[in-house]
Amino acid sequence: MDFEALHSANFKLLDDTVGDWTSMLTKLEALKKDAHDGLHKKALTADWAGDNAVISREFVGKTAGEFGDAVTQATSIRNIVQDTRDDLKAQQRLLKDAIERGRAKNLTVTVNGGGFTVSENPDKKAPNGQSDVNALRDELQGIVNAATEIDNSASTALKALVDLTDHGFSDASYKDRDSAVAAVKEAERLAAIAQKKPRDMTPADFDALNNGLKQYSGDPIFAEHFATTLGPKKTLEFWAGMNDLRETTQLRGKFDQMDDLQKNLSLTLATATQADSPEMSRWKYDMISMGDQPLSKNSTVQGFQVMSNLMRWGNYDDQFLKDYGTKLIDTEKKATDNGRHVAIGWQPMGMDPWLNRTGTDTGWDPMTGFLAALSNSPDAATDFFSADFVTKDEDHDFKEEGGKKEKRELTNFDYLFEERDWPRATNDQGKDSTEGRNNLAMALEAATTGHPAGQMPTEETPPHNKDQAELMQKIVASVSDDPERLTKHSYMSDSIGQITSEYLPDINRAMSDDSRGNTDKLFPIGGTPAEMEHSDVTRLLVTLGQDPKANAAVEVGQAAYMGSLMDYHLNPNVPEDSKYPQSPQNTIEEISRRSAEIGGTLAVGRQEAIVGPAAKEAKDFADSVAQQKNAWSGAISTGIGVGVSFVATPVGGAVASGVSSTVSSMVLEHIFQQSETDVLKDAGKDAGKLWEDSKEKNIAMSQLAAEQAAKAHNVPYANQVTDWAKYGTDNGFSDASDNARHMADDLETEIQPD
Repeated sequence: MDFEALHSANFKLLDDTVGDWTSMLTKLEALKKDAHDGLHKKALTADWAGDNAVISREFVGKTAGEFGDAVTQATSIRNIVQDTRDDLKAQQRLLKDAIERGRAKNLTVTVNGGGFTVSENPDKKAPNGQSDVNALRDELQGIVNAATEIDNSASTALKALVDLTDHGFSDASYKDRDSAVAAVKEAERLAAIAQKKPRDMTPADFDALNNGLKQYSGDPIFAEHFATTLGPKKTLEFWAGMNDLRETTQLRGKFDQMDDLQKNLSLTLATATQADSPEMSRWKYDMISMGDQPLSKNSTVQGFQVMSNLMRWGNYDDQFLKDYGTKLIDTEKKATDNGRHVAIGWQPMGMDPWLNRTGTDTGWDPMTGFLAALSNSPDAATDFFSADFVTKDEDHDFKEEGGKKEKRELTNFDYLFEERDWPRATNDQGKDSTEGRNNLAMALEAATTGHPAGQMPTEETPPHNKDQAELMQKIVASVSDDPERLTKHSYMSDSIGQITSEYLPDINRAMSDDSRGNTDKLFPIGGTPAEMEHSDVTRLLVTLGQDPKANAAVEVGQAAYMGSLMDYHLNPNVPEDSKYPQSPQNTIEEISRRSAEIGGTLAVGRQEAIVGPAAKEAKDFADSVAQQKNAWSGAISTGIGVGVSFVATPVGGAVASGVSSTVSSMVLEHIFQQSETDVLKDAGKDAGKLWEDSKEKNIAMSQLAAEQAAKAHNVPYANQVTDWAKYGTDNGFSDASDNARHMADDLETEIQPD
């Protein structure tokens, strides 16, 4: 900006722009409110059917969210423009005030092209002569320079903000121009530190980088600018170099903070990948291209091994993860000869550096960190596990089962869950690492449920789609085929248990053995049902029952789901064409029976864990139930019942009375009270006592659920429902006993119900 432009500037255009954006914000706020309170809320309770239950409902939710992002982006733009206008006006006032003060000192300012000159009046000298001339000149130049910086920084901030998204709107929020500009400058400063050679980095540099990334990791402009300024190759070289003990002797006092740096860098890069700028698109493409390449001529470390350790935290862009996963699998196939042997290169040798600084594993297996990234990105996880690992036409040794000699095609799920020879890995205690398979289980949790692992479903979680349901079917069949896939890796069971708890409508259907009746009305499901064999479900539940956390996830989930079902089916407002066409007695008995069979089958597994060779503590099961009760109570308070599969049915929203939350909460409170003085604690090693106590607990839960639902809806048969619930529960436990005995040899359980 030159002198004359600032001096003569007419800010009406900027005033009008600020006014226009402010008016636009008012309109966008109204649209946002309409989209959220009208469009979105109606979508959550609409009478969706078929694919609309998943696709259209989710689309409406994302569209409504775009209005919110539009408000956020418009607010940031208005704030930046308004701040720029106000600052430029202030600089103009300073300029004119300085000129007036100069005139009082007999100084004249003359425009000269894009610049200016300061001189003394010919007839009257300045009090301090040339000194006054120089002082005014410097002051005016400083004002012009400041205005130029304001103008340029506004342009930088606005361009950076708009470039974050190729389509739609960004959710990046900035209160003024300075905050956006500060993000850019800080990104450049920290990228310059990261570009240093490790041996040249000081402890002060380390602190500045670590603290800066922690502060700005969620800032979209900062993250994009940091990543693209540093570049993909330098990113890999930085993290590999920081873990080379020969190059970082001066940072030994910071080694205990390396895990923090790893996390903060991972979060920053995850935020950066959400940007759609041309520079970031190139970064993602180049990073994937470098994945199977060594970092240098003298290095054995490949790009994937480094980058995967920087993906353990944060929400990475789905398309980046999909492309990354495709190339990583190609690299895995080459390293293992299409799965014939372990990938030797994924195992550290001798003095090889630890690429992961959390202590859980060395970080040399790139699949471990990548699976952690998938656990935070459900859509990418579903896509990855559904993709092919090898087809029948490829050169590999995987054969069909049952004596057949034909080649078998494997998905990435089949390979990783069933067939992969996992590279040797240890933790920082020198013990075998469980991180790889544990991350696999968490990634499967995200892939099948539609939400990040470790979280509970919310009303925003869409019903299960076709790919999610099919993956669930494969998990159930795989565990049924070989329960040791879980029992030998029990740390995976908590995630598989959570998955199962969110497919309880499908589980109940499978255990009803009613393919031609009205099971779809008894256990309504929104989205795509998972079709499972009864025998497979039994094996899965016995297996999960042996792990305290998995057992609790399913047991507590089923209790809450039963409460929702009782309320739903006793509600007189359910439309006629959606009602289960049986008497109230048959309805309550069938709900209780299926719920009890699940409870009884879990009890078989719990028996094996407590009384069998594993000899686990009964208290562990009771404590896990209490923890799960708290988790599900939070979900139920949202009004969604258990999972979204049930309440997202066409009639779920239409008849929601708010009662199901109360009924389910009371059932969960009953479980909690039982867990505090759980009879299992005093059951010792008596298998029969364990079985009877579990049965009594299930009878009490089903009776309570039926009683409370009947009371809530004031039904005329309220005094009979507890008898019906008891009868159904008795039959359900008998079913569980019969099925478990029938499959005893396959299940390899020594303890069976008496």
